Amino acid sequence: MKNLSTHLQRTVISLAIGLSAAAMATAAGEPAHSWRDFPGVSNTSFTEPSGDRAIQLSIDVPAPVHDVYVAFTTTEGFRSWAVPVTHVELRVGGFMESSYDATATIGDPDNIRNQILAYVPDRLLVIRNVHAPKSLADAELFQRTVTAIEFTAIDAGHTRVTMTNAGYGTGDAFARLYRNFEWGDAYYLSELRSRFDHGPVDWTARAAQQKAKAASDNVTQAAAAHH
Repeated sequence: MKNLSTHLQRTVISLAIGLSAAAMATAAGEPAHSWRDFPGVSNTSFTEPSGDRAIQLSIDVPAPVHDVYVAFTTTEGFRSWAVPVTHVELRVGGFMESSYDATATIGDPDNIRNQILAYVPDRLLVIRNVHAPKSLADAELFQRTVTAIEFTAIDAGHTRVTMTNAGYGTGDAFARLYRNFEWGDAYYLSELRSRFDHGPVDWTARAAQQKAKAASDNVTQAAAAHH
């Protein structure tokens, strides 16, 4: 992806595919996790000639390249693994709108909106975030960045997906965004592979699991507070 990055790093900004995770981590301060938490994710991040940094992560997915591309660039495909609520308008200038809140609807003011800057069928998608949830600190800095997602066929049944999030400048705020999105992007690459390993996400079941876990965590914390 480095050859591609040379041409795109001046024009592309970070993919908001890890936006929800990054927003939560930013709100909490320092991220608690690392991209290394996700087996199979490779990190070839680099510093641009300008001194800006680019997050570059990749993963191998057990599916044909067209199927993986469709999972990113169609409404049903993106909903099958990334978010429960989404609408994808695949055209230059089109938008990918989404929410991690299963009760949200398209057009809600706190939805994520990414503009599609360029695409090459079955090979490339380039997007830029134009609207972030209010929970994301330093959203205006994030929106200076661009993301290129490259799809490379390894063989007939396997695809390498490489995400390059370019344009992270200097300073503490950019450093926090970089760390949070490095983890968030790795998480979502892992989720993409899981979609083809195990099938589409059942968002209703996942919400129930998360609710049960939150309740269990609350009970554990309450019990600990009384000792």
